[in-house]
Amino acid sequence: MSSKELIPHLFRTEFQKITAVLCKLLGIENIQAAEDIASETFLSAFETWPYKGLPQNPTAWLYSVAKNKAINYLNRNSTFSKKIATELKHSSATIEETDIDLSEKNITDSQLQMLFTICHPSISTEAQIGLALRILCGFGIEEIATAFLTNKETINKRLYRAKEKLREENIPIELPSEDAINDRLQTVLTTLYLLFSEGYYSESQDTVLRKDFCLEAMRLVQVLIENEQTNKPEVNALVALMCFHASRFDAREGENGEMILYEDQDESLWNYELIAKGIYFLKEAATGNQISKYHLEANIAFWHTIKSDTKEKWENILQLYNRLLQIEYSPIAALNRTYALAKANGKEEAIKEAEKLNLSGNQFYYVLLGELYKDIDNKKAKCHFEKALTLAKSKTDKKTIQAKIDKL
Repeated sequence: MSSKELIPHLFRTEFQKITAVLCKLLGIENIQAAEDIASETFLSAFETWPYKGLPQNPTAWLYSVAKNKAINYLNRNSTFSKKIATELKHSSATIEETDIDLSEKNITDSQLQMLFTICHPSISTEAQIGLALRILCGFGIEEIATAFLTNKETINKRLYRAKEKLREENIPIELPSEDAINDRLQTVLTTLYLLFSEGYYSESQDTVLRKDFCLEAMRLVQVLIENEQTNKPEVNALVALMCFHASRFDAREGENGEMILYEDQDESLWNYELIAKGIYFLKEAATGNQISKYHLEANIAFWHTIKSDTKEKWENILQLYNRLLQIEYSPIAALNRTYALAKANGKEEAIKEAEKLNLSGNQFYYVLLGELYKDIDNKKAKCHFEKALTLAKSKTDKKTIQAKIDKL
């Protein structure tokens, strides 16, 4: 792998780790400084590796450079010099000897603590999710703007205000009390759900899958599972959901990078170890007396691991969507529910329900209508597919929709 390919990959996997550790060291009031040091570290790699060649251990190189830059920052800043000196006054250590611990355990602990620190109620839920996506998940500003259906300027302002609020409140970077964990957990899970979703279906990049996003989301949810205080039923349900979706990665993308839709996937390419893992976590989620949206979505995803096109399967999926929409309405869930309705009760009933949604401006709405009208009224089906084509953002989506038009 060349440096041109490796640096973006490492940015996705290591930027947030370095930032979390440095935030913990410098304090929440210096969250921007931690981000800047992490960014400068990758800039150094970008300026050095293409000319001097890849280091033997690129990740270790990044950690070493980040440590040196952090120490230089501490030396330049008198406030930090005094703070560190006070902490070390009973020892012979100097700032240069300050331990900037980038061990796997400290990275994991720091990321977990940062997740719950950023999700503090002093800032809005949208700002919490945006900050977590930026600092702990490596999202770009444009990707966050896409996730919130807004523009980059709005996101930049939102993140700036959130950082200022956390600085003013001087929120400690630590795992909060059990009550506070329960209060903030939903925002944490929403963040990781969005991270996985962006990897599973990206509207900001011309690619079917961004596996690095999905795998990072799965790793962070696993961190929650492994901590006794955060190992909750809904967390297990989210892990199960991710496992079921991830099990179809290899079948979902064609040789030329095109998307392969569910009904056309080669079942032999599914990862049955991940499906078994998903079933295990779904069973672990079946405790307590509350059903979250992750429970319902995981159950829907489980039924999709059964390829047979039976009425029982689609009736179960339809009922799960009915419950999901009662808990949390979303246009995509409503569209998916209509597709399940067509499979369970026939296209005519589904067309009536779909047209009630009237989601003009949504490409998936017109793709669904095209599918429902196909073989009933191909002229209408083509009109809907063509409308979807004009709304599609990515080359992959356009290619998929065009293939549907060509088949007609």
